[in-house]
Formats: sequence, structure tokens, C-alpha cells
Amino acid sequence: MSPVASPSWSLYFKGESLRILLLGFAAGLPYLLVAGSLFFRLSEAGIDVTTIGFLSWVSLAYAVKWMWSPFVDQLPIPLLSRLLGQRRSWLLVTQIIITAGLMGIGWFHPTTQLMAVVSCTLVVAFAATTQDIALDAYRIESAPADQQGILAASYQAGYRLAMIWSGAGLLWITAWRQNIQGYDHPAWRFGYMVMAISMLVGILTVLFSSEPVPQERPKITHFWQWLKEALVNPFSDFIHRYQKQAFWILALISIYRISDVVMGAMAYNFYQYLGFTKQEVATVSKVYGVIMTISGTYLGGVLALRYGIPRMLTIGAILAASSNLLYAGLSNWGHNLKALMLVVSVDNLSSGIASAAFIAYLSSLTNIKHTATQYAILASLMQLAPRFLAGFSGVYVSEWGYENFFIFTTILGLPVLLFTWMAEKYREEKA
Repeated sequence: MSPVASPSWSLYFKGESLRILLLGFAAGLPYLLVAGSLFFRLSEAGIDVTTIGFLSWVSLAYAVKWMWSPFVDQLPIPLLSRLLGQRRSWLLVTQIIITAGLMGIGWFHPTTQLMAVVSCTLVVAFAATTQDIALDAYRIESAPADQQGILAASYQAGYRLAMIWSGAGLLWITAWRQNIQGYDHPAWRFGYMVMAISMLVGILTVLFSSEPVPQERPKITHFWQWLKEALVNPFSDFIHRYQKQAFWILALISIYRISDVVMGAMAYNFYQYLGFTKQEVATVSKVYGVIMTISGTYLGGVLALRYGIPRMLTIGAILAASSNLLYAGLSNWGHNLKALMLVVSVDNLSSGIASAAFIAYLSSLTNIKHTATQYAILASLMQLAPRFLAGFSGVYVSEWGYENFFIFTTILGLPVLLFTWMAEKYREEKA
């Protein structure tokens, strides 16, 4: 994509961008409810930090979603696909399942019914990742390649707005409904019911949106054809198009988000460890911080349009890794609200810039013939190593403490710089 001297901010206010914004909200809502907010709840209920760390493996569903992405691409949902189209029908079904699963997570008590909570969490994670497959395809098919940075930013903005609601909103609601000191299950149950109802934003958007122009795809009739479509065709197409550059691209994708994903697994526990209250965490981390992320996302989308995606990938990688050092400093500052605001602001602004550039990068790599499948494979590769490693974050913190943990997550991000340089080097040679 060639740099544009004067990128138009008005593109963010066009109909397609606004629809992606609302659908991004529906995609972002379940994320914290099966991760950060859930971990805060489990910690308050007395579940130990090591168990919580391992429970982060639930989000590995995001790393294996490529396995069922061909079905989302090809398999029509009876009656519904005729009425809404392939993309919207899958979006609607998954959103309904997410709604039911969130109600289940809120209903069961984590101390006495932990396995039931985990089971509902798995259902929500599976449905949420399936929604992501359909939404990524919907987004990529809704605009030309040179506007993917704008749609990626709109998607991320909606996603982060949902994180305000499912993070700060949930904490505020439970604090407002809380009648006893410590863990109050009715308060958390009420909060999760409100979150479940909030999925109506996505459901109504799907019902009142239009389906992208359908693409011609081979029909899947048996298992071996599914296997070929799931693995062979997307990868062979990718290797054919990028050749030597493919190795560096895949290596870059696999570790690009490793610093912030591993760090994020322990963020809520870290805030509690320092003595911050629900209201303080809600205000600083999940309102002020997410606003900074949204600002970074929109800024990243425009900068990617102006200066090019490869350059912004490198800048984003530097910002995302180095900002974790501020958390190491915060572990020594203790319960300091101003310090928390500074750390969260810098970290979330950096994360927003990196996310917008990276999503635009992944979108630019896909072939329209394999939109959902190919993007799902790339996005899954992005999740696999970071989320697997994040499962051991609780063990690391128990042994070495939070300060060393955050320094370690910064070091994890250093190899990303090599891979961004190599990927860009081969891209220039090919050009």
C-alpha cells in the first residue's frame, strides 16, 4: 500500500466503518468476561493465582479456530443463511450462543461450581472465536485493501469500547450491587446478566446490516476436501504468493503480540496485589486506559495509511514491549493512583497503535478466495505461542514476583524487531 499524504478521517464515519465499529463491540464484549474480568472475580472468590494462570488456556480457542473456519466459510445454516447470507447468519448464531454462555458463567458459583463456570467459559470462548472468523471475513470483504487500516481501526475501537463495558462496567455494576465484604455472588451474577443483554448491540447490527458481495468458493462435500480447504489450499496459496518471505512473515505473526498477551494474563491480579479497589481499577484501567487504547487505534490506522503498515509494525513492536517496563516500576511504587494512570495510559496507547497496524497487516496478507480460513489461520498463529506461554504466568509470578515477570515480558518482545526487519527486507526485494 502506497503512503497517502492526507488520509481522510471522514472514512471513520462512513456506514461500513460504523457497522464494523458496532460489530467490533460484539466481538470485544466476551473477551474480558472469559479472561481479565473473570480472573478478577475468581481472585476475589479465593481461587489461587496458579489456577487462574492455567485457566487462561481457555483462550487457546483463539489459537485453533482455523480448524473450523472452513465450515464458517462454506457451511450454510439452514433457513438463516438464505435470509441473511453466509456471514451474517454465522454472526447471529454465535452471538446468541455467547449470550446464553455469559448467563451461565454468571449463574454458577466459582468456589463450589468451578467446573460449571469453566464449561460455560469454554462455550463462550468457542462461540466468540467463531464469531471472530465470520466477522473478520465480513470486514475484509466489505472494503478494498487500501481501506483495511481504517476498518481495522474501527473494529479495534468497537472492541475496546466493549472492553470498557465488560471491564470497568462490570466492576462498577458489581460494586454497586455488592452487599457484603469480599466476594458477593449475587452481585457478580447480576453483572454477568447485564453483560449478556449487552450482546443485543451485535445482534441488532447484524439484523440491520447488509451482506457483502458473496465470493465464489468451492463447495465442501467430504472430509478430505475439508482438510484440503482447511490446511493445504490456504497455506499453498500463501507460500506461492510470498515464497522466501513467507517464513519471516509467519515467524513475525507467531510472536508479534507475545509481550502484551503474556503480561495481560496477570494484570488484574497485579492490581489487586497492589491494593487497588474495584472502583480504581475500573476508572483507570478500564475507562481511562481503554480510551487511550482507542485513541492509539485510530492514530495507528491513520499512520498506517500515511506511512505504510511495515513501518508502523516496527514502531508498534517497540512501544508494546518497552511499555511493560513501566509495570515493573509500578510494582515498586505500590498503591499510587497517579502512577497507575501514567503506566496504563502509555501502555494502552502503545497497544492501540500496535493492534491497528497488525490487524491491517494480517488483512493485507489474505487472498479473497480464502478470506475466513486464511485470516483465521494467521490470527490463530498469532495467538498460539503467546497464550500457551501465558498459562505459566501465574507460576512465574509465584516464584519470581511481579517485577521480574514484567521485565521478562519486555525481553520476550525483542525478537519481534528482527522479524519485522526481515519481513520488510524480503518485501522490498520482491518489489
